[in-house]
Amino acid sequence: MKILIIGMGYVGTTTGVVFAKQGHEVTGLDIDESKITSLRKGKLYFHEPGLQEMLLDQMKNGRLQFTSDPNSAIENHDLLFITVGTPSLNNGKADLTYVKSAAEMIGRYKNNEKVVIVKSTVPIGTTDKVEQWIHQSANDPSAIHAAMNPEFLREGSALYDALHPSRIVIGSQSSAAVSELKKLYSPFSCPLLVTSTKAAEMIKYASNAFLATKISFINEVAKLCDQVGVQVTDVAKGMGMDERIGPAFLQAGLGYGGSCFPKDVKEFTETAQSLGVPLTILEDVEKVNQLQSHYFINRVKEVYPSLKGKKVTVLGLSFKPHTDDIRESVAYPVMDQLLKEEASIIAHDPVVNLSTEWLKRGVTQCWDPYVAVKNSDLIIITTNWPHYEKMNWARVQDLVAHPYLFDGRNMLDAEEMKNLKFKYQGIGYS
Repeated sequence: MKILIIGMGYVGTTTGVVFAKQGHEVTGLDIDESKITSLRKGKLYFHEPGLQEMLLDQMKNGRLQFTSDPNSAIENHDLLFITVGTPSLNNGKADLTYVKSAAEMIGRYKNNEKVVIVKSTVPIGTTDKVEQWIHQSANDPSAIHAAMNPEFLREGSALYDALHPSRIVIGSQSSAAVSELKKLYSPFSCPLLVTSTKAAEMIKYASNAFLATKISFINEVAKLCDQVGVQVTDVAKGMGMDERIGPAFLQAGLGYGGSCFPKDVKEFTETAQSLGVPLTILEDVEKVNQLQSHYFINRVKEVYPSLKGKKVTVLGLSFKPHTDDIRESVAYPVMDQLLKEEASIIAHDPVVNLSTEWLKRGVTQCWDPYVAVKNSDLIIITTNWPHYEKMNWARVQDLVAHPYLFDGRNMLDAEEMKNLKFKYQGIGYS
């Protein structure tokens, strides 16, 4: 198949590379010239394990190319995926500016019948609007077959998820679109659900909202564990043994972040509110998540009532390991609160470059974690990078001024750290 991917973010780029890997001819389209210039050179402009090598392989075999010319790209492809971003507006609703622009662009340049698949995470009813926007801006009267095909990629393991999907959801009222997508996904051995466009849109939001709920739930349980002296890791392990619950997303910590959970929970709750069906559980899920970093800093202040002048090493800037995405990363509200307390911050992350804004605010970035912890009064782990688990913590103990270690991801062995004479605290009694 000849496939056009509109929007070269991490979803679009990963999806395009995997379709090319499956033997299809894929073109990636983006109006951002800097992205296209980078990709044409075979250089991935974001961090995603394994994707760089596969990108180069598919470009070398001629199955993957990139363009910023929508005219020829749309004219020469009949299977078009929309994978543009849908960031949150100030009111929590999803911003559909890029989706609408992509739809209108398809309308302007379409020259025959097209199958248009929305893969972006969009509010309920948007796929129908995409079809309308295409027709409204089209000169060509030929049919559009629209479908919603949500992505379930996790940043940091997006390539694996695209190659080994847990399920495929196709939402469409068009038999032609369903037929084409079934053919496209025939090599994948996973459950496939065909449903309506609105149901497919809601499946994506409901899935992310439920996972966010599990995270906020275990973080609430962790606070209770702190009070009664119970290890939250034991509680989570026991809960996870129940197959109805499962162990995933029961890791207590500093809360969820990234490009999906925060904005999707907001959009889902805002949509429900506007329809007069408030999702009160999810409203509380969001509140718990927003307050988690404050709870953590209050734990720190039990050790240091005054953080003024204290040297604090923050380990981790990305919202999760194996990605350079800092959207809604909890490291930043933590650093913001530390700066308000007049602490001196040294930050480390294996891949993230600290922005000029934070450097101007006085945060120092250090690329060597052992240099970052030298003479530190307090270490805070905000991202569970495996680099930190593999660190020589006996060496770290010799480097710090004071051995206070706050593990915001519960990633280290509490007993081992205490045996090394660290004053170690996680979240949920340690």
